[in-house]
Amino acid sequence: MAETLSVPSRFNGPLESGNGGYCSAAVASFVEGPAEVTLRSPIPLDTSLEVRRENGTVLVLDGETLIAEAAPMPQLELEVPEPVSVQEARAAEARYRGTTEGLFSHCFVCGPAREDALGIFAGDVAGRELVASSWTPPPWTADDAGRVRPEFIWAVMDCPTFFAVYRDGELPLSFLGRMAARIDGAVSPGEEHVVIAWPISADGRKRHAGAAILSADGDVLAVARALMIEPRESSPK
Repeated sequence: MAETLSVPSRFNGPLESGNGGYCSAAVASFVEGPAEVTLRSPIPLDTSLEVRRENGTVLVLDGETLIAEAAPMPQLELEVPEPVSVQEARAAEARYRGTTEGLFSHCFVCGPAREDALGIFAGDVAGRELVASSWTPPPWTADDAGRVRPEFIWAVMDCPTFFAVYRDGELPLSFLGRMAARIDGAVSPGEEHVVIAWPISADGRKRHAGAAILSADGDVLAVARALMIEPRESSPK
């Protein structure tokens, strides 16, 4: 029987396509073990997408259009900065640069114009080159074992990377192009966590960033590496 994938419309990032982190995790779930996901086209919502396996990789297609591909990768190794406290993360939220208008204003993770957003409003942490947000996962993000599902863990680590790589100046239009993540511990609904993101490198239109979810005590529960890509003709967000 053919394998398929469909992203519910409530899990959008841009107004009419899926959140990159959520979709990357959904694609990665078809790979045995750690995977790196490359997004090739906007992810249509409420659409049955074909999942095809070829030589160890996974391809996701909408008709003839390649939407995403995933490949096995070695365990993700990433140096995580010193922890940010819950109090620092709460204070950083006041410096969140997202707006109630524009393409990402209704993102289910970071959209300030959306009442049911997950509330990841990552802003600058005073005196440090990273952004942070507090996060208390709602009950509906959990699986039957009571742990937050990987799709939501990847999603909340995606959005802050944008604000980490564009901490100064205008916010250009930019999209998640590639993502890999590692989950090291249980992220529990109802408990306050800290989500952080930091810039790694820049090369023309490409920006690399890291992200992590921390417990209130500063333990690293999940990490991710993301590649953001600006379209060739970019405009402020």
